[in-house]
Amino acid sequence: MPDLLILIKKRYSVRRFKPDPVPPEIIAGLLEAARWAPSAGNLQPWFFYVVTRQKEKEMLAAAALNQRFVAQAPVCIVVCAEPDRSARVYGDRGRHLYCYQDTAAAVQNILLAATGYGLGTCWVGAFKEEEVRRSLAMPAGRVPVALIPAGYPADDPVHRPGRREVSEISSYL
Repeated sequence: MPDLLILIKKRYSVRRFKPDPVPPEIIAGLLEAARWAPSAGNLQPWFFYVVTRQKEKEMLAAAALNQRFVAQAPVCIVVCAEPDRSARVYGDRGRHLYCYQDTAAAVQNILLAATGYGLGTCWVGAFKEEEVRRSLAMPAGRVPVALIPAGYPADDPVHRPGRREVSEISSYL
C-alpha cells in the first residue's frame, strides 16, 4: 500500500487537543501543503488565517455553533475562498464552484499534512459565516469556507466509523 494511502487511512477528526503549542515550522509546513493544492487555471483562489490568540479562537468557537474544541486547539486555520479571483477567468462557474472546489483541495492537503506531522485536525464547516468574518475582520471578497482546529490529539482513535465498499460507490464503464 502506498505511504500516502496509509496516511489517508490514519487521518481522523480530532475534537480533543493537548495544550502543547504547534511549532511555527509545522504551521509553515501546513500552509506549504495548502498552497500546492490543485486549482482551476492555477488561480489559487484562497487565503489562510492562522489563529493562535485565545480571544479570536473563542470567537470562532462561538461562531461555530459553540463547538468548544475549536477554541481548545492550539491553532485554528481558517480557510477562505476568493471567488472574484476565479470569476475573472471562469465567470459565474469560477465564482460559485471552482473557488470552493479549490479551497476544499487545500483543506484536504492541510488535513493530510497535519496527520503526517502527528497532529490532529477536524474539518469544521458548521459555522455562521458573518460571525467568522467579523471575528477576523475579513475584507470584502473573502469567504470563510472551513475552520481547521489543529494540535496534538488528547484522545486515541478507538473506534472509527467504517467506509462504504468501493463496489457501492463506483462504477466501471
